[in-house]
Amino acid sequence: MMDNAQILELLKSVKYPGFSRDIVSFGLIKEITIKDDVINIDIALKTQNQDSKDKVIAEIETKLSNHFKEVNIQIINESPNNPQSNPSAEQNKFNLNNIKNIIAIASGKGGVGKSTVAANVALALRENNNSVGLLDLDIYGPSLPIILGMNENPKMTDDRKIIPIEHYGLKVMSFGFISGNDTPVIWRGPLVSRMTEQFFNDVHWGELDYLVLDLPPGTGDIQLTLTQKLRMSGAIIITTPQDIALADVQKGADMFRKVHTPILGVIENMSNLQLTGKIKGTNQNNSENNSIKIDGIDDAINVNPDGSFSININLFKSGGGLKESKRLDVPLLGQIPISVEMMHSTDTGKPIILSNPQEPVSNLFRDIAKKIQSQLID
Repeated sequence: MMDNAQILELLKSVKYPGFSRDIVSFGLIKEITIKDDVINIDIALKTQNQDSKDKVIAEIETKLSNHFKEVNIQIINESPNNPQSNPSAEQNKFNLNNIKNIIAIASGKGGVGKSTVAANVALALRENNNSVGLLDLDIYGPSLPIILGMNENPKMTDDRKIIPIEHYGLKVMSFGFISGNDTPVIWRGPLVSRMTEQFFNDVHWGELDYLVLDLPPGTGDIQLTLTQKLRMSGAIIITTPQDIALADVQKGADMFRKVHTPILGVIENMSNLQLTGKIKGTNQNNSENNSIKIDGIDDAINVNPDGSFSININLFKSGGGLKESKRLDVPLLGQIPISVEMMHSTDTGKPIILSNPQEPVSNLFRDIAKKIQSQLID
């Protein structure tokens, strides 16, 4: 007879209607009980569309009817992406009922461009007519104020709630607004946890379609506080292609899995460096293509008759993001190249999706945002 783990694995092939994700990763399966040849399943279906409900139920029955004589499915009134109807006292601390989806942007190590990705993804979601908040939880090294070109202090409501600063159409909050980006933070774990809770308890976010969390790297106190006290819609893992980054990424991704936070996908940043140029003095009347050889690059580079050439250089190896996405059985949401334009836009405080909206990398962020939305139930 099948056990619960085998049943869940089988039900991963049942997609939620209209989405690319399955009902298990959505967290829709709430309880499974088996007695003899009878299986009872409690499933949370938020949709009011009866056809969608019937389709999901029919697929579950089809999958399980070969293994059980009787399949009973009970629909319960519970949102898959929000806290349970009877959450623990810990989970009920945060008053976030007006936020539809909470997405964590995480990385196993620092320096992989996580905050830059978080800012551009949040802005891409905003372009799709969503209300979006962006919360910088990297207490030890808040960088969103620099990336977004912000240098101001948030105001307070009459009941002493912090009002997020509205900037580029986002509601933004960062520890950098409070401490100042030049002030080092020397805090122990309990104080870090309390500060993290304050960003949820004492910030007046209002109604949001998405709250994007820019987490600090690793698996420390902030990550543990969030996973224990907050039901997140999903996490996105940021990595670079090389093996040393992947080793740390695997630890972070496995942490989310252990606390039952869905992983929406992997983004490979600094995927490659594209160089374009032109060799002067080339005979433009020459109809034959020539090539050049660069030390350290295996393949010869084709040179067009006019002397122009283009090359992609894998500075940090290649394929690491795809390898990790396959290990986790989640989508590779995108591969972001090293971009001089993105570097300049980040330093000037205007993310590339705003400063150079027609750049290919800007369209990559838009594509990533669409893939994220396709996995989340409104």
